[in-house]
Amino acid sequence: MVTLDFKGNKPIYEQIVEQMKYNVMKGYLKPGDAIPSVRKLALELKITPGTVAKAYQELEHQQIIMTIRGKGTFIADNIELKLDEAKLEEIRKHLTTEILELKMMGYDRNRIVELVKEIYEEMSI
Repeated sequence: MVTLDFKGNKPIYEQIVEQMKYNVMKGYLKPGDAIPSVRKLALELKITPGTVAKAYQELEHQQIIMTIRGKGTFIADNIELKLDEAKLEEIRKHLTTEILELKMMGYDRNRIVELVKEIYEEMSI
């Protein structure tokens, strides 16, 4: 369900958040599906429970998962797709940096747009 890159720059909890959202978007995890407890996932990934808890808190904040005391943690029933201006600005800054890198590698506008389309299609359900 989750594969971590311990050598990369992205924090572990962000990798968990990203992969859980990806699994939901691709339909691998569906509304109502149970996900591992914080402790269980931490043991599976060989990381601290605090890191998993931080990821789960972020996923709950984004209303991707819900925790029911005494029952477990589940994919939320009604995942709302909503605009988050702050997140959009963060993504825009990141994309600006990445597009600059592509331009420095010799990619022109058309090739960059094609690359984005390819990635988007890979992400589509």
